[in-house]
Amino acid sequence: QVQLVESGGGLVQAGGSLRLSCAASGRTFSRSAMGWFRQAPGKEREFVAAITWNGRESNYATSVKGRFAISRDAAKNTVYLQMNSLKPEDTAIYYCAADDNAYGLATRQISYDYWGQGTQVTVSS
Repeated sequence: QVQLVESGGGLVQAGGSLRLSCAASGRTFSRSAMGWFRQAPGKEREFVAAITWNGRESNYATSVKGRFAISRDAAKNTVYLQMNSLKPEDTAIYYCAADDNAYGLATRQISYDYWGQGTQVTVSS
């Protein structure tokens, strides 16, 4: 069974940092692009960041550019999202996703083939 499991969420004060992890099991995603999305209460799920299969290219939403960094460890079949300078508006459930298009940096949910269950991030003011 293919699974993506997010971890690392929690409660943090504004200005703080968190690092999210997304561990894959059931198959390797070493040839898949990976992405992070988030969904705040009452809002639609939105794109946050994506990274190509080899980690050489990445793409970010304007709202997080310069504060968040996506990376991956192929040996661990894991992708990370380092979040710095967090703001209350970053509060959301964060989801990781896998795109079997190795070079995909897609911003649309429909491009992704596998999804995790999400991890809650809450930023207090």
